[in-house]
Amino acid sequence: MKIISNNLKDTENIGKIISRNLQSGTVLCLDGDLGAGKTAITQFIAREFGVKDYITSPTFNIIKEYMGRLPFYHMDVYRIESEDDMYDLGYDEYIYSEGVCVIEWSENIKGILPADRVNINIDRIDDNRRMLNISGRGDVFENITEELKQYENTCN
Repeated sequence: MKIISNNLKDTENIGKIISRNLQSGTVLCLDGDLGAGKTAITQFIAREFGVKDYITSPTFNIIKEYMGRLPFYHMDVYRIESEDDMYDLGYDEYIYSEGVCVIEWSENIKGILPADRVNINIDRIDDNRRMLNISGRGDVFENITEELKQYENTCN
C-alpha cells in the first residue's frame, strides 16, 4: 500500500492510525533516507500510544525504552555493523517481548526480523510531502492497512 502524507498533520493522523492498531509483540520497521521523517512518525505513534516522554532518535544509544499502553521500544540501528551486534544488545528480549518495537533503519538487520511485522519505507517527495510504502504480514499489518485505506479515501 502507498499513501501520501501532504504535511505534518497528515503524518500525525497516519501515526495515530498506526498507534491505535499496535498490539503486544508488534514490530514496526521504518526505513528511508536521512530526514525522511522516521523519527517524526515515531513521535506521533508514541504520543498516541501513551508515551509521555519526548521521543528522540536513539542513534547513539541504539535502543530507548518508554512506557505507554505497553512497553515501547524505539531502536535506531543505523550504526549497527552486523546483525550479531543486535544480539549483543539483547535484541531477542525486545523483539519477542510483550512490548512494541519501532525500528529505524531496519534494512540493516532484515535477516533477523520476524516475519510478522509492519514495514514502512518513507520517501521524501519535497519539503512537506512524503510517500509511505507500507507492507508486511500479520493481523496488525492487515488492521493498519484497512484503516489507512479508509483514511486515504476521506483525504483524497
